[in-house]
Amino acid sequence: MKRHWKVKMSMPEQSLPKSTFDVKQFVDFMYEDLPHIFDDQGIDQTAYDERVKFQDPITKHDTISGYLFNIAMLKKIFTPDLYLHWVKPTGPYEITTRWTVVMRFLLLPWKPELILTGTSVMGINPETNKFCSHVDFWDSVKNNDYFSLEGFWDVMKQLRIYKTPDLETPKFRILKRTSIYEVRRYSPFIVVETDGEKMAGSTGFNTVAGYIFGKNSRTEKISMTTPIFTQAFDADMSKVSIQIVLPSEKDMKSFPEPNQEDISLRKVEGGIAAVLKFSGKPTEDIVAEKEKVLRSSLLRDGLEPKIGCLFARYNYPGRTWNFIMRNEVLIWLEEFSLD
Repeated sequence: MKRHWKVKMSMPEQSLPKSTFDVKQFVDFMYEDLPHIFDDQGIDQTAYDERVKFQDPITKHDTISGYLFNIAMLKKIFTPDLYLHWVKPTGPYEITTRWTVVMRFLLLPWKPELILTGTSVMGINPETNKFCSHVDFWDSVKNNDYFSLEGFWDVMKQLRIYKTPDLETPKFRILKRTSIYEVRRYSPFIVVETDGEKMAGSTGFNTVAGYIFGKNSRTEKISMTTPIFTQAFDADMSKVSIQIVLPSEKDMKSFPEPNQEDISLRKVEGGIAAVLKFSGKPTEDIVAEKEKVLRSSLLRDGLEPKIGCLFARYNYPGRTWNFIMRNEVLIWLEEFSLD
């Protein structure tokens, strides 16, 4: 059933005295309404003035009908999903929302995934008790004014081809995306691992691959997943392990025991990680340089990266063109807040 915006105080048609204006009602409303922006129910347009300012770095509208048209267009050419993180009052007649939008572009054969994160500052008209402005600020650009060439280029860059196998991956939610890295919240996952030699090397892969291909206590074959992780446990990357993520349908006790002493199963507790994605054939120097760029960016942004890192390979060497290979460097963070 379609909802209709209704002020819970009194006299919605008249100006409210400042002493009785309660911005919390708008916070509660947005927690309920905004998650429906891209579904069949949609947002409640009666909560907005007819003349209302909508703006982000590359689009601008001055009516509610224009904004609804923009939403309809996004639904037609993308498969957008919005994840609402929080809603807060940030002024006497203003609330701010923080969100992540994930969109898959359907018009290109490789259907690239576009990620936008940021905040929306929403002004309230006390004369009508309705929203009169909605301005988006993206985390990935510095110039959020309309029309931002930086914002346009940020979208264009995300249309590039990355070859990602259609296999299970560790589950995560993107909390924030800057021009350099993403911040993800990973759910726990289980890996089978053994010692490796180099971050970009393949030593140890055949050993852990043998485990999932049936060289285990039950000769059980286990589904392949992606990516292959190589983890460095120290700052100079001298001690590494190579890991295959095991399917999430089972817990630790359900997997067969390894046949070899140098293989072990381990539960990764998950947490918050910063991730830098790049393409091309990875070498030891390239991985080290990407780790350096990511770590320095985190420190510059006031975050606390942990010692060590993970290198994620999504493609089989020699079976994928270098320029569409998907690689990632991950660094776990001590703590992270979206406030």
